[in-house]
Amino acid sequence: MDSSAWFKAGQLFLRQNMGSGRIPAFWILLTGSNGTMTIRTRFAPSPTGYLHVGGVRTALFSWLFARKHGGVFVLRIEDTDLKRSTAESVNAILEGMTWIGLEYDEGPFYQTKRFDRYEVVIEEMLEKGLAYRCDCSRERLDELRDQAMKAKEKPRYDGRCRSRQVDPGSPHVVRFRNPDEGDVVVDDMVRGRVVFSNEELDDLIIRRTDGSPTYNFTVVVDDSDMAITHVVRGDDHLNNTPRQINIMQALGMEPPRYAHLPMILGSDGARLSKRHGAVSVMQYMEDGYLPEALINYLVRLGWSHGDQEVFTKEEMIQLFDIEDVNKAPSAFNHDKLLWLNQHYIKEGDPLHIAHLLSPHMGRLGIDPTQGVSLVEVVKAQRERSRTLVEMAENSRFIYQDFEEFDPTAAKKHLRPVAKEPLERMKQALENQTDWTREALHSLVEAVSADLGVNMGKVAQPLRVAVVGRAASPGIDETLYLVGREACLRRIDKALEFIRHREATA
Repeated sequence: MDSSAWFKAGQLFLRQNMGSGRIPAFWILLTGSNGTMTIRTRFAPSPTGYLHVGGVRTALFSWLFARKHGGVFVLRIEDTDLKRSTAESVNAILEGMTWIGLEYDEGPFYQTKRFDRYEVVIEEMLEKGLAYRCDCSRERLDELRDQAMKAKEKPRYDGRCRSRQVDPGSPHVVRFRNPDEGDVVVDDMVRGRVVFSNEELDDLIIRRTDGSPTYNFTVVVDDSDMAITHVVRGDDHLNNTPRQINIMQALGMEPPRYAHLPMILGSDGARLSKRHGAVSVMQYMEDGYLPEALINYLVRLGWSHGDQEVFTKEEMIQLFDIEDVNKAPSAFNHDKLLWLNQHYIKEGDPLHIAHLLSPHMGRLGIDPTQGVSLVEVVKAQRERSRTLVEMAENSRFIYQDFEEFDPTAAKKHLRPVAKEPLERMKQALENQTDWTREALHSLVEAVSADLGVNMGKVAQPLRVAVVGRAASPGIDETLYLVGREACLRRIDKALEFIRHREATA
């Protein structure tokens, strides 16, 4: 079989067996006869809550690295924490990835469906002496910890069971036999060279008493089986990396390259959390942010390309370099995100914005099919809306009659002097057959000229009558969007308001 056939066979094998545990540890997917390695990255969230914006940034950088190098982006759900993992959290992850637009090429793979594979590897490690059973009691382990703390030393297991024969039928954990000497060198693509001494690492538990595998072990098996070549993740995982490398090397696996991203901080310098505002990606959707705005903002948290602020996805892929990511943490700036969101609302395709606006209108009890097209609404409101929630709320008047006039606007503009302009406008609108913006603008101008007043003396009372407040798009746009019947009905309401005001003066 020639080399080309070998490569094709390898690709087919990997596609058919991905996540099954049948892929040899040495398998690296190759793209063709030139022998170049296919970059394979992964995003591996734990489904124990919402999808955090920090997790989305990690997924984004991992996705960009794969896309830039023509690679493969894998989604893996690390759900081995059976007590905290929930189906709702899994759905939140999948929904968030879909909304934000980070399409994955393979997966989602679930660790809970791979327990048999983990058990096979653990048994192999026990047979080869790479791991051992430990039945040390919780009380003994607590005592070791207390002694270390009193001596101001890092708590670590003392290896008591390394040389003991523990009954497999008794309650026990399985520990990895970590090397006693030497260093683990992590050539990190963000942080640079980081060295860990094996003397600082203890014998990690890889299987709990209940038989379930632990995080650091399952990650090793998964990354090898799924042929992950580059791991992009938060720097809170940096201390896990030497443990994982040691397990990989003991098993004869080739460790991936690592890139540990600095954390995201709130405005007060503390780690970003709920007290700083929304941190769930789906909360940003609920709050009326566009996915492209959030993605654009997150890519600039720790990475930059000169002074450029706005990037298309294509530009991100072309320009992004993981080695240009800053080592220092970045502070989340909600005002900057709001600015970007307004930019995308103003500059985006009105049809796309209308599609995203629709559910926000629905939450207000508005059926957008019962009135003017949402695309027209977007065109009218995009210059004055920072979020889709604002746009929906500010556009309520187009589809729904309001209960009351804004008191300040009514006091200023719905005075007895406004009665005649409103009556004249009502009569003109009743007879208007051409309901276009241009024709309506000319109509307001004509009534103003006929009354001998400037256009504002007619337009502002009319605006308050039709909208209920003093702010809206241009008067011609406003009349066009609201429609004839609603305009006439609301002008009647304004005239009644003025008459009542006169009677009680």
